[in-house]
Amino acid sequence: MSPDILAPTGLPIEAPAGASPDAPSAPPSADADALLAALLAELGPRTVLAGAEVPARNGKDWSTLDPVRPLAVVRPTTAEEVAATLRLCARFGVPVVPQGGLTGLCGGALPVAGGIALSLERMTGVEEIDPAVATMTVRAGTPLQTVQKAAEEAGFFMPLDLGARGSCAIGGNLSTNAGGNRVIRYGMAREMVLGLEVVLPDGTIVRNLNKMLKNNAGYDLKQLFLGSEGTLGIITRAVLRLFPRPGCTMAALCALPSYGDTLRLLGAARRGLGPLLSAFEVMWPDYWQVVTTRVPGVRGPVAGGHASYVLVEAQGMEEAVDAPRFQAWLERQAEEGILADAAVSRSLADVQAFWGVRDACAEFPQVLGPHEAFDIGLPVAAMDDYVTACKAGLEARLPGAVALFYGHIGDGNMHIVACLPGASPQPKLAIQEVVYETVRRFGGTVSAEHGIGLTKKPWLGHVRSEAEIALMRTIKAALDPQALLNPGKVIP
Repeated sequence: MSPDILAPTGLPIEAPAGASPDAPSAPPSADADALLAALLAELGPRTVLAGAEVPARNGKDWSTLDPVRPLAVVRPTTAEEVAATLRLCARFGVPVVPQGGLTGLCGGALPVAGGIALSLERMTGVEEIDPAVATMTVRAGTPLQTVQKAAEEAGFFMPLDLGARGSCAIGGNLSTNAGGNRVIRYGMAREMVLGLEVVLPDGTIVRNLNKMLKNNAGYDLKQLFLGSEGTLGIITRAVLRLFPRPGCTMAALCALPSYGDTLRLLGAARRGLGPLLSAFEVMWPDYWQVVTTRVPGVRGPVAGGHASYVLVEAQGMEEAVDAPRFQAWLERQAEEGILADAAVSRSLADVQAFWGVRDACAEFPQVLGPHEAFDIGLPVAAMDDYVTACKAGLEARLPGAVALFYGHIGDGNMHIVACLPGASPQPKLAIQEVVYETVRRFGGTVSAEHGIGLTKKPWLGHVRSEAEIALMRTIKAALDPQALLNPGKVIP
């Protein structure tokens, strides 16, 4: 299928002198009243909300950044309305910030003062499921949980999964290249996408709703927009790959005497379970102690006092075959002395209870109070050494600091929660400096699956070279010469 390029109407837009990827965050000098009048005339009052009608929820995402009130919120229902919005904003020189479910943690959907917040909340729905090629065509504002449910009802499986599944939108998942719980088996969000419909900053609509696994006709343009956090274009529709629906799910929560044994277990899971392995989650002792003693309703299925705790999940097709295979694999690990203790699921309720321990981090705001949360990537073999170094660095810089470590580990992703109990405000910058300087020292990344947005932009140079950042600026300037689309995000 060849791309369908729809050129925008109106005169071409020339880049102003000195335009850069970092557009100013101050209110623009454009005639706001004229822009609002033009938007209302073209899109109508149900689509354009201004003044007192601007919903408070559109002022921020889930980051800890202060809310920003946009000039207006535009809620289109079609790609053509998205294009009209961008075309008018380009004419008046007003920035646009795309918004999905507003569940991002890095400020990527935070509006710009005096700019337009373009919410895709009304662009929802599954348009087609093609069983012959196992694909789904879906609109960008559709909640991830809706996508998952539609796939299941059609006899398929949508493996992308994260805690905000009921609130986050698939377009936002793709624009941040979300990871989630099953990357070790299925890969990141970009690996589940075959085609996209995207609106460029000048209002051009690029439609390439490809359904083919093999399509090497020129540049793979969708990769420009997957993970670019809405800075290069706005995703409006996507063709997603679907997978066979698992017939059974098995899980074990294991206690291990050392991190070396954790790595041995990971290798054994990859060899012994092969394609059945769907998750490998590791929790360090401090995390385990907090969630099993301080989070209401969470009970540890194995005793404490161990070096690490691992949730292993496997998904199979035939329970009569795959469940005994999983049980036999687990018994072999115990016989070889890798496990100190383990609990194995006997039902789906057990599987969910095991995940409840891992997902108890959602209760940390109530349990720990104000804190800083991090999403980093590291070489898997170095993760335990990183934990030791990071904890030592925090204690030296901030005596009494608390840091909890957990994550997806099998795919190199670690999460950290850190705070200084009793401090108000929290020493955010000091905590960030220790965490990210240690990441740089260990050859990791400051973002494994949450994006860069605003909060991680100052640290991008820790893990990206000057040449890489310069290339990002070149791509941004080529697609958005006025620097109006999600300005000031991602690129330092």
